[in-house]
Amino acid sequence: MKIDFFKYHGAGNDFIIIDNRFTGWIPGQKTVARLCDRHLGIGADGFMLLSEQRGYDFGMTYFNSDGRESTLCGNGGRCIAAFAHFIKIAGDCIRFHAIDGEHIAVLQSPSEYGPEVQVHLRMSDPSPVVSYSDGFFTDTGSPHFVVPVLGVSDIKVFDAGQSLRNDPRFLPGGTNVDFAEIRNDHLFVRTYERGVENETLSCGTGVTASAIVAATLNPLNSGRYRVTTLGGELSVRFSRTDSGFSEVWLEGPARFVFTGSFETEHLEEFDTHAPET
Repeated sequence: MKIDFFKYHGAGNDFIIIDNRFTGWIPGQKTVARLCDRHLGIGADGFMLLSEQRGYDFGMTYFNSDGRESTLCGNGGRCIAAFAHFIKIAGDCIRFHAIDGEHIAVLQSPSEYGPEVQVHLRMSDPSPVVSYSDGFFTDTGSPHFVVPVLGVSDIKVFDAGQSLRNDPRFLPGGTNVDFAEIRNDHLFVRTYERGVENETLSCGTGVTASAIVAATLNPLNSGRYRVTTLGGELSVRFSRTDSGFSEVWLEGPARFVFTGSFETEHLEEFDTHAPET
């Protein structure tokens, strides 16, 4: 079977997207990992299927580059919303369903940007921030351990992130790890992503978690952070509540990169499409 794919990135966080409404294709873990391989496949941080979802514009299923289905990807959510607009199944205001529930995405004047659009994504309300001696934990659709640092450019993210990713505190699933330099209302964030098992150029849920932690440390913040990542600029805005934070929005660019196709028969050697544990 021939499958068309589309490559997008959000601030350098890149994804393979497939319109799966009519194909019904169910790739196995090894197939997804092969497609995401930067040397032997298409290459991406993650893989997404867009499917029909009753009551919504579409449903989003996300896989990390290791091939395992995963929790929410914020930049992925922004990119798949831009893709849904591109294939004309949704307008400028989009409702879709992901593993953590309903999301709203708003595209800003897409016709003016060519292959790149600005997408504002409403995130799930974050879990209460838990303070540890070496950082802060919160879940923004995916689990994140945020470590405030000085001089984030000098951090060895792979080494430091890998050591915290499977810390016993976060078992059994482990956690993503963010190193955040806080400069008033501006953050510089670098993230070690589980499932990728390396640093990525940006991470939407990680940027969001870092902003929530920064706001927890600074109750005078106005409700918005500008965030620099290695892959580009993002922003996070939110409202404070008595119990934490709500109306959390991740904002930034989503860019179409290229499209192509592959034959599923060529991937059969990697797995049999059977569920894996």
